[in-house]
Amino acid sequence: MDIDIGITREDRKTITNGLSRLLADSYTLYLMTHNFHWNVKGPMFNTLHLMFETQYNELALAVDGIAERIRALGEPAPGTYAAFAALTRIEEPVGVPDAMSMIRALVKGQEAVVKTARELMPVVDTAGDEPTADLLTQRMQVHEKTAWMLRSLLED
Repeated sequence: MDIDIGITREDRKTITNGLSRLLADSYTLYLMTHNFHWNVKGPMFNTLHLMFETQYNELALAVDGIAERIRALGEPAPGTYAAFAALTRIEEPVGVPDAMSMIRALVKGQEAVVKTARELMPVVDTAGDEPTADLLTQRMQVHEKTAWMLRSLLED
């Protein structure tokens, strides 16, 4: 059954391709953050353990919203590690980095998600897809703020 919501099929496909990349970035960042939550150690253990938990819980909710938007636009949402690995721009560290390296990796991951969302915005604006624009704006706000908070931990 075709979808008649005022956005062309071609625009919906372009938007869902971008949202699939956003979903892959977000899920990859979720996994990395959860991994760091489990494996962080050192003098900042408690602070980072709790901060990472807050961040991965927020990401868990975000990926569901992104996937549901893809479905609402009529396309299947990617949902496998293989699909996410092929779509993400986030590079995961090998092994278990030290706490400061974890923070640096998470800053890069947060910023990568912002870039992915920002790249999609012109297509969404042109298509008049306000719900996706709202989702992208919300995601950029969260990730920019989280990146700032993480960067603050790296300053002297």
